[in-house]
Amino acid sequence: MRIIFIGPPGTGKGTQSNFITNKYSIPTISVGDILRSNTTQNNEYNKKINDIINEGKLVDDNTIVQLTKKRIHQIDCRKGFVLDGFPRTIPQAHALKNMNIKIDYVIQFELSYKLIIDRIKGRRIHIPSGRIYHKKYNPPKKENIDDITGQKLTVRKDDNEEKINKRIEEYQKYTLPLAEYYKKEEQLGYIKYYIINAQLTPLIIHKQLEKIFIQ
Repeated sequence: MRIIFIGPPGTGKGTQSNFITNKYSIPTISVGDILRSNTTQNNEYNKKINDIINEGKLVDDNTIVQLTKKRIHQIDCRKGFVLDGFPRTIPQAHALKNMNIKIDYVIQFELSYKLIIDRIKGRRIHIPSGRIYHKKYNPPKKENIDDITGQKLTVRKDDNEEKINKRIEEYQKYTLPLAEYYKKEEQLGYIKYYIINAQLTPLIIHKQLEKIFIQ
């Protein structure tokens, strides 16, 4: 299965991609994680990427395409993958199509912007595993501590209201048009396209995704 998740930040894409990775043994390719891992390398190019991320802006298409292409061609992606955060623009979608990689499903997550802000401000992350918690909706057993490893949870630098609003603006401008793009792809029979109400509980969404993938 080759799956694309699209939707604003804070709609639970990371939680659901972790579920799919664990259930179907295919990797999640998070462009955000790829970019953040690259910024740990201390050079001028990666510092520039880090500055863009911290401002809540989108990294240029060419950089995103090249990093994602490199990741998709690794051996663990042969049986499929979940793309979380790519493509984010129409040019990126065209670039993915030009890679001759067949996408099977596109899943769009929808949620009101008020709830998005509420969710992101309370989000806590275990960086090594990608596990995501929330102070109100999905708290860890011990405050700010990962349930499995006992390691400290962190808050992403861009998980504040000013940066969240900037990311939502970027999403509306650049990523939301992908919905129409992929609806047309579905009409042409190239993919299967579904919309998920991200206000539902993670367990209900798990079950909805399972039904989608056995059709």
